[in-house]
Amino acid sequence: MTVRTRFAPSPTGYLHVGGARTALFCYLHARKHGGRFVLRIEDTDLERSSAESVNAILEGMSWLGLDYDEGPFYQTERFDRYNAVILELLSRDLAYRCDCPKERLDGLREQQMADKQKPRYDGHCRARAIDPASPHVIRFRNPLEGAVVVDDLIRGRMVFSNTELDDLIIRRTDGSPTYNLAVVVDDADMAISHVIRGDDHINNTPRQINILRALGVEPPRYAHVPMILGDDGARLSKRHGAVSVIAYRDAGYLPEALLNYLVRLGWSHGDQEVFSLDEMIALFDITDVNKAASSFNTDKLDWLNQEYLKLADPARVANLLRTHLGALGIDPTQGPDPELVVAAQAARAKTLVELAAISAFCYEDFADYDPDAAKKHLRPVAREALTRLRAAFEMMALEDWTPESLHRAVERVAEELDEKLGKVAQPLRVAIVGRAASPGIDVTLQLVGKEATLRRLDRALAFIAQREGQAGA
Repeated sequence: MTVRTRFAPSPTGYLHVGGARTALFCYLHARKHGGRFVLRIEDTDLERSSAESVNAILEGMSWLGLDYDEGPFYQTERFDRYNAVILELLSRDLAYRCDCPKERLDGLREQQMADKQKPRYDGHCRARAIDPASPHVIRFRNPLEGAVVVDDLIRGRMVFSNTELDDLIIRRTDGSPTYNLAVVVDDADMAISHVIRGDDHINNTPRQINILRALGVEPPRYAHVPMILGDDGARLSKRHGAVSVIAYRDAGYLPEALLNYLVRLGWSHGDQEVFSLDEMIALFDITDVNKAASSFNTDKLDWLNQEYLKLADPARVANLLRTHLGALGIDPTQGPDPELVVAAQAARAKTLVELAAISAFCYEDFADYDPDAAKKHLRPVAREALTRLRAAFEMMALEDWTPESLHRAVERVAEELDEKLGKVAQPLRVAIVGRAASPGIDVTLQLVGKEATLRRLDRALAFIAQREGQAGA
């Protein structure tokens, strides 16, 4: 048997991280078993589905690198097929027409809830003859006896009594098929062997299995993935922050870091934390996914992303960084090669957005000094060192503006003043960067360049003079 999985999102919004994890699990299961991964767009909800949402889903899948083998297939392009199946079910008395008015259904529901019963259709139209020309829906004639047994690959055996399942609607009054009918026909026609989806679909599964069996189709294997929770224990939603896959891209995360994080939400392999995609394919087993819900931890994702930033090809990270520098109004061609910036700064940032922010000083003068850093390091006692450093730097030729030459220049000034290197380097750092943290002072100076270094030293010396004047006033 060829393993065939499908990811089947509804295009009513962006690609949610929960959906991305489901897509990843489907992808890994198919790849591990040499199977096929199908993308299906379940757009039967005509009012809420949109082309923008479809594009957001496709963009998210592309960014994550979850390449599908077939599709995307659109359910709205298969209505003729669904209607043919509905007519077949009607002809075999496995479905029936129902013209129950909304008032009757609402009253039935209210009475059942008042009697503490599970709300369900009571089969009122099962034996009635309904005029096909009158407004009506079509319902599946669910078996009245027996049970549906689901040997779920994650949750184990689940048993559903048919007496608890009502006759669900498979075609609306406007002639459009419903979700449960379309899904069944698609899974059958596309020979899906494994349905891996969120556990919010558990109640749909026995209903879909009954329709599949009515059509003479062997149901696929099911694996219901537990939901993802926010750090407060509630279901992950917008109020917990970014939940769209594309929002994580825009926030400066690498796709491989997000995939690595998502695969670890409910699945593990010993104590290993960092997995390449090839390792995920080799090691992932859907039966090892935890039954319990997982909590999304942004701090853990940040840690993983930082690890990937350090390990990634600097040239690739540099190309990604350009976009985030541009978002700050910085032209990355007007300054050091971004690849040099990445080499110096990648280990200091959790995201590309943070990397751009802490590297802005390489391309443009900062607005203000960090107050604490300036108070501690830009004092009158630092004037002599900064003055000598400026003179030394001004004498250096541009071709000598290298980390090695710059380091020797700072060392010489420290020796002349009989000071430790840090006593000279730290005021210099604050003068050049505006804060007390940066890469090594020699690399920092190289990145900033000679012209900006001299300009910022002049600014720092003026700041010290102004501070001294205020103290003496």
